[in-house]
Amino acid sequence: MTADSDPAGEVIVGVDTHADQHTVVAINGLGQRLAATEFATTAAGYRQLVAWAHRLGRFERAGVEGTGSYGVGLLRHLTAVGVTVIEVDRPNRQHRRRRGKSDTADAEAAARAVLAGEATTIPKDRTGVVETIRILHLTRRSAVKAKTQAGNQIKDLVLTAPEPIRAQLRSSTTRQRVRAAVTWRPGEVTDPATATRRALRDLARRWLALHQEITALEADLTRLLKATVPSLLAQPGVGIDVAAKLVIAAGENPARLRTEAAFAALCGTSPVDASSGKHSAHRLNQGGNRQANNALHTVVLHRWRTC
Repeated sequence: MTADSDPAGEVIVGVDTHADQHTVVAINGLGQRLAATEFATTAAGYRQLVAWAHRLGRFERAGVEGTGSYGVGLLRHLTAVGVTVIEVDRPNRQHRRRRGKSDTADAEAAARAVLAGEATTIPKDRTGVVETIRILHLTRRSAVKAKTQAGNQIKDLVLTAPEPIRAQLRSSTTRQRVRAAVTWRPGEVTDPATATRRALRDLARRWLALHQEITALEADLTRLLKATVPSLLAQPGVGIDVAAKLVIAAGENPARLRTEAAFAALCGTSPVDASSGKHSAHRLNQGGNRQANNALHTVVLHRWRTC
């Protein structure tokens, strides 16, 4: 047995991630615990973690919780220095009830999940164009939600407005109400009528600003998606929102999803065995990425109506 293949010389690191510091436990290839410590969630802290692990032995694998949130910075650093990062799910409630909860225990469980082969998921790459799409899509979603809320508030105010305002706007669409109210100059607020005019003007300006923001974001998303997945955008029922959700679900490194069945499971559209005794049956997977599931649902409804 060579030194490179000696399990006792391998170091597997488990990381329980938090906003300001990460708790780290190292075990060797035989499952023996070597050391535990904490490092700051900074570039210097990540370098110290790697140097600490290398002092303990041959450091090539790490199990990290929360690679899409608190652990994303560490994921980028470890990947850049050639360490294989495995995404580890947080311990389930039953396990925690039996063995208790501590950051060190969670970090050690992450390392042991990698050693035992229970954790095998390669995390999404957060350094490419898909991450750019995710950030823009997230911003667009919040802007669309705020725009819808502003439009609903305009509708409610018109419904309860003093009669002259209500008569002027009651038969108009939201866009027509915005165009009319955005030019108003209500002056000093002294009564319900002037207060309503002021509120409608401010909401109209907000709606218009959000509309312009969404238009700009959609232009950027369209450009990125056409360059990345032109064939997906060409499919019936697939617009920029649906395409963005599916691309984000697959990630920058879709090769980690080895089969179509794996992608179906990720989207929550795969069959799950629900057999018992002599009864053989399946049910639909209720897990997976809910945004991707919603995107597929949108495509199905569109094709149902048009195909």
